[in-house]
Amino acid sequence: MVAATGIGSGLDIEGLVTSLVNAERAPAENRLLTQEAELTSELSAFGTLQGALSGLQSSVAGLTNQNTFNQRSATSSNAAAVSVSASTNAAPSSYQIQVDQLAQAQSLASGSFTSLTDTVGEGTLTFRFGTTDYTPAADLNPANYNGFTVNADRASASVTIDSSNNTLQGLSDAINEADIGVAAAIVNDGTGFRLLLSSEQTGASNSIEVQVDDTGDGLDNDNEGLSRLAFNASADNLEQTVAGQSAAFSINGLSLSSETNSVANVIDGVSLTLRDTTDTPATLSVSENTSAVRSAIDGFVTAYNSFVSTANNLTAFNAETGAAAPLQGDFTARSVINQVRSALSSSADGFEGPFSTLAELGVTTQANGTLSVNDSTLDAALTDNFESVAGVFAQVGSIADSTISFEGATADTAVGSYAVNITQLASQGSLTGTAITDPGASAVVLNSSNNSFSLSVNGVDSANISLTEGSYNSADALAAEIQSRINGDAALAEAGINVSVAFSASFELQITSTQFGSESSVAINSNTTTGLGLAGAASTAGVDVAGTIGGVAATGNGQLLSAAAGSSAEGVRLTVSGGALGARGDITVSNGIGIALNGVLEGLTQTNGVLDLRTDGLQSGVDRIADDRDALDRRLEALESRYRRQFNALDTLLANISSTGSFITQQLANIPIPGANSNN
Repeated sequence: MVAATGIGSGLDIEGLVTSLVNAERAPAENRLLTQEAELTSELSAFGTLQGALSGLQSSVAGLTNQNTFNQRSATSSNAAAVSVSASTNAAPSSYQIQVDQLAQAQSLASGSFTSLTDTVGEGTLTFRFGTTDYTPAADLNPANYNGFTVNADRASASVTIDSSNNTLQGLSDAINEADIGVAAAIVNDGTGFRLLLSSEQTGASNSIEVQVDDTGDGLDNDNEGLSRLAFNASADNLEQTVAGQSAAFSINGLSLSSETNSVANVIDGVSLTLRDTTDTPATLSVSENTSAVRSAIDGFVTAYNSFVSTANNLTAFNAETGAAAPLQGDFTARSVINQVRSALSSSADGFEGPFSTLAELGVTTQANGTLSVNDSTLDAALTDNFESVAGVFAQVGSIADSTISFEGATADTAVGSYAVNITQLASQGSLTGTAITDPGASAVVLNSSNNSFSLSVNGVDSANISLTEGSYNSADALAAEIQSRINGDAALAEAGINVSVAFSASFELQITSTQFGSESSVAINSNTTTGLGLAGAASTAGVDVAGTIGGVAATGNGQLLSAAAGSSAEGVRLTVSGGALGARGDITVSNGIGIALNGVLEGLTQTNGVLDLRTDGLQSGVDRIADDRDALDRRLEALESRYRRQFNALDTLLANISSTGSFITQQLANIPIPGANSNN
């Protein structure tokens, strides 16, 4: 119901109530608006300051990473023939490289088929990889398959061909879907369709041998059914159209070869890509990547100057206008700025080198608080003492022992030198069989009755492993076959497990896991082989590296040795790849300026850090203003109701008074006045 006011008396009660309430509201609302504007301005200012700190922190991150300073620059005088790249462990040097031959992959072609739906046959195709001794047909001389040597580093694989995929197209698809390192394609040579099988890896030792278990006619080596794809010492029913070939090249006159045109294991830390043969040697140069480090330092200076500019704008006071920036005089802002400046003006902690401060690198502070770079001083430092520049910024660990690598430390690591003592080197799990007769003197003959076994490597069980049947008159060839078959097991491959296989000088078969540590093991699960010495094989479990860092027992995991939690060296991680037992020298850890500054920035910007707590407080103030505004509205609503009641009461009173007056006037008017109607 809408109450009508002022009807009885004619007073503008609504106008009076509104004016009185507005007069009550104005000063309180203005006060809240002023407080809210101040808090919002400060909140926004701290957000801007925190953004500048985050930008500075991002630029510092690169300078605290040792890898930033380990980058290498590599160039080639003939990039069209040889391109080059270098990793952090490449030594600066120059090389002359001559390319005589590029690597290529082997290709095999089947006979001709009339259509893609022609049935080829059924059974199992087994692919092995290695070196094929093959003489192609020439003039009137037929092709001759002379022999095959297994590549122990390549796993063998099998593809099952049945009624679902026994056509030419189906067989091609099955090989490709198996993803075993062989690419299949169908080509039309003008007379019919031929299946083309190509090794997916270049190099002479990555050529393909194809063995066939033809379940159609039971004959594995004839040129009928699935046997038409046999390519081995017993049947060369495929035509070798391209021979597998290794790259041939020389570095500084030393003749070398590579299975691929990507060469990464010849010069430590240097990767080559052979693209073409050369008539004259190309010059390869590897040097420190000073431009990358200079770029990182310049980026840091730019970010710091941006922070200083932002901080100055947020804390400024204009004496002429009397205007103050949002954070002028603010204790928190002043504390943040001083902490950052203090960290920047400090020295590298514990670093023993020619530099320890930014000023010594040519990075100095100007009158307005920003940084400037003396190009000649910084460039000279990068040229003459490149490795030492890292110590000014990053966390650095150094040890003289070349078989111990510093993997890193953490913010918990105290600066200092810590003695390293090794009590046990990490080892790999292995299995050693009993000695057998030298296969070179008496060939090992494997057939379907004695060529299978299963084993467990690093706790993962293999399926039954069948070795290729035949006579092996070389210990190396037999070891290569065993290694290839084990590494081709699906369960082991899925777990990323590999082994190496070799015979000892006394012809004991040794199967060794490539993993180091206590989780490394090799054990025989089942065995039907004879002549390999596996019946009496003994397993030896791997062990983790053990020792102390800083006199406190460290934790070993494979070859990684980590300093004990709670010790001064906590966070230090070392890879121990070899060497003698006992004292191995000291690992010295230092913290550069970047580490100190990054620690300050993390503390300032982290959750519940000083900025987080301050902005939470400001936000709480803004939230309280909203609550105060709601309380004001409720108070004024009550006041408005009270005013309205009072004015309505006054209106009623005035109306009654007016009514009474009218009545009295009327009654007085009706009182006869003596003589009023007399004609006298």
